Amino acid sequence: MSPESHSAHDNPLNILESIVETAIDGIFLIDTRGKVLRVNSAGLDLFGYTTAEVLGQNISMLMPAPHRENHDGYIHNYLDSGIKKIIGIGREIEGRRKDGSLFPARLAVSEIIIGEEHYFTGIIQDLTLMKAVQEEIIKLNHELEQLVIERTTELQDAVNLLLETNQQLNKSIEKHKSYELALLATRDELRKSLEKEKELSSLKSRFVSMASHEFKTPLASILSSAALISKYTTTEQAPDRSRHVDRIKSSVNHLNNILMDFLSITRLEEGHFVPVITRFSLTGMLADLKNEADGLLKKGQQLICDHDFEDIDMKSDKNILRNILYNLISNAVKYSDEGKKITCRIRLEEEIFLIQISDEGGGIPPYERKRIGSRIFRASNVVNVPGTGLGLNIVLSYLHALKGNLEFESQQGVGTTFTITLPLSYEK
Repeated sequence: MSPESHSAHDNPLNILESIVETAIDGIFLIDTRGKVLRVNSAGLDLFGYTTAEVLGQNISMLMPAPHRENHDGYIHNYLDSGIKKIIGIGREIEGRRKDGSLFPARLAVSEIIIGEEHYFTGIIQDLTLMKAVQEEIIKLNHELEQLVIERTTELQDAVNLLLETNQQLNKSIEKHKSYELALLATRDELRKSLEKEKELSSLKSRFVSMASHEFKTPLASILSSAALISKYTTTEQAPDRSRHVDRIKSSVNHLNNILMDFLSITRLEEGHFVPVITRFSLTGMLADLKNEADGLLKKGQQLICDHDFEDIDMKSDKNILRNILYNLISNAVKYSDEGKKITCRIRLEEEIFLIQISDEGGGIPPYERKRIGSRIFRASNVVNVPGTGLGLNIVLSYLHALKGNLEFESQQGVGTTFTITLPLSYEK
């Protein structure tokens, strides 16, 4: 055994030194008395302490009551009994910052035995963001349920009103036969109202079901990756750690996109959307969009953009236009396989801004093309691709607000092209 190898086995701190400071989660090394021997920068930032304030102190300083007082007893019980209650398993805990505030976290504990000495490493992951996402899901579900209750109450009121009206009409019909036509008309309006409410209820149920499924998958991915990260503690396992971190980031972005789609639809339906018209560089906006969209590409995919003009100013809602184009490009990426091309061609025809976004995906089945743009519609050949079915409906609503138009051509097995036309200068 070389001197370097012998030294590494004598000092456990040296074993962790190469990975501790680069970890994104807090990592603590303690002895059997609970004294902190090593802490990384992420751990210090997480709890708000300096190195001098933590090293040599009991790890219980980072815990709320009653664990603060009982922690040393946990260690002694394990050393006496050999029963592992948390080591190698992991659990959710509360951490206590220097300022006294508490935060949710996941703790994974591992044991290191060097000679006759026992050491423990704790990896702490901040769950604040994940808990916030879960709370937002609960809030949205509650809001949806309240909306259904309100709609149901309104419908019941309408039915009650109709019944009263019907009674009055029945009395009048005996004297005035002409009232029969009015009664028939009222009944027809009720039928249409009931059908509309049934449609709204069906859309709500379908969206809740789809959203619940879409939320469940990324949340499961986040939880499983978070648990696995704590097990990858060596330098050789760094690629595995990074892979699971990327899975968590991707899942969080997916959850955020679902929430943004729902919030956009709600804002449009409630009439809260008003275009914010400004003058901006069209070329600059397209360049920023290209850079952002490049991050969506799958392995081997290419995003090719070209335009037939130099820098030019456009008068419209910049953010909404960006959202329209980003939505269509992200759909093209999502529904195309790896190694395929996505093409974005931009043209100016007099005062009309024209853009074509083409993909090499599976195309839209002919029998489903009439439903493009309807709420919560997804083609039968892409049901395994994550999505809410709201994207094109949002695009059409935004285009209508900006006095634009959307057309498309699709061929199965070849791909789809969406064509947008917008006035270069928006006028009320």
